[in-house]
Amino acid sequence: MKLGTLGRVVAGIALAATTFTATVAPAQAQGNFEAAFDSTLGTEVRAPRDFAPDYSNPLVAQIAQIADGSNGRIGVAAIDLSTGQEVSVLGDQPFPLASTSKVAIAATYLEGVDQGRWSLSSEFPLMIPVASRPFSSTVAPVRAGQYMTARELIEQMITRSNNTATGALLAAVGGPAVVNDWARRAGIANFNLTRDIATLVRDDGEVNPAAQIDIRDSATPRDMVKLLSGLYQGKWLSASSRNVVIGAMERCRTGTARIRGQMPGDVRVAHKTGTLSNTSSDIGIITGPDGRSIAVAIYVTGQGGKANRDAKIATLARVLYDGYGESARQWASARYPSSGSSSVAAN
Repeated sequence: MKLGTLGRVVAGIALAATTFTATVAPAQAQGNFEAAFDSTLGTEVRAPRDFAPDYSNPLVAQIAQIADGSNGRIGVAAIDLSTGQEVSVLGDQPFPLASTSKVAIAATYLEGVDQGRWSLSSEFPLMIPVASRPFSSTVAPVRAGQYMTARELIEQMITRSNNTATGALLAAVGGPAVVNDWARRAGIANFNLTRDIATLVRDDGEVNPAAQIDIRDSATPRDMVKLLSGLYQGKWLSASSRNVVIGAMERCRTGTARIRGQMPGDVRVAHKTGTLSNTSSDIGIITGPDGRSIAVAIYVTGQGGKANRDAKIATLARVLYDGYGESARQWASARYPSSGSSSVAAN
């Protein structure tokens, strides 16, 4: 499929709006989404109709209070992988993927490894940007650089968020449309990778994500949690390939002030950050000392600067970790009254 740019602004919303205006014609509604096919973009896009969180859930109400959208949109989704309990605030609203897309790119390549099309020792050249004016071309020019193995490229793109390594692996799999295809086959409908990394970075700042929604290079927090959960639980990749991507996420060196920022020292975090103009994000798996894991996706726009966005992510992640821990204790106490409220069931 031919990929291209959409319009300058795909949609504008009021922060509390329940309607969505796009430059694409609406098609049949599916669940909470209006589906449409855009011939310019060359891929399916979806727009949410109803963003109202479930305030009857105390944890959701607490998260919604922290994720106040008056200074910019904030989307949060999480799921306890032991109990299946979900939390979502603006979880069905599209947010800029930024570098969180790199997890899906790695998974797409690793699927090819499992199918015998490539190997982790296959070598590909780094894609190094060539200077060009913003929006001067549909695709930003790049040149081939040093060759690295796929294993090295995955390590660089996940642990250090290296864009030239990401460009190499994205080119190796066949471009954004191939990654979108992997996501669709995995049941992740609201993942939309549109541009290569060099073009995305060069043209960053075209749309203000705090006040507007651009469906290019976007995903919903809930679908990113679905992606994380499936990868962590080994749904789509072999055990060895699953360990490659999750292991790299555990070694992530970026965004230490985000999900990791307020976590206790005995908590493990496997995550991937994303940063673009006026937007910061972090997605990952939080595993407590009791072995329970939570998949979390937090997307923050605005808030007056990167430091404030990082602080929001850290606070939201800690509240989710503590809130799920309390829920688990209450669940265990109710299921096993004689064990006391301090016990947490292993299953």
